[in-house]
Amino acid sequence: MAQLALDDWLAAHPDVVQIPGRDLFIIARYLIPMEATLAQGCLAAAGIPAVLADAHLMQADLLLAPALGGVRILVPSDFLQQSADVLAGLARGDYALDESFTDE
Repeated sequence: MAQLALDDWLAAHPDVVQIPGRDLFIIARYLIPMEATLAQGCLAAAGIPAVLADAHLMQADLLLAPALGGVRILVPSDFLQQSADVLAGLARGDYALDESFTDE
């Protein structure tokens, strides 16, 4: 993503924060580690190199999750818009299995 387009996109999404000194951005936060793992799996399936941060810490003590900000999903700047679209689809239920699903 070109720097000007990246700046415009970040201005429209103030909840997305850059990790200082890195080309990684916090695209989402989850208080439940399993939800973060599910979201990271959807991003990986879409070809987005997403990483979980603090997942093991949250699993060790869920009572600390609100104080520490939960599990963070980090993505590189080149994948910000695509990852936001995938996470919005996940929130809408686009990836949910219907009741007639079989693994055949």
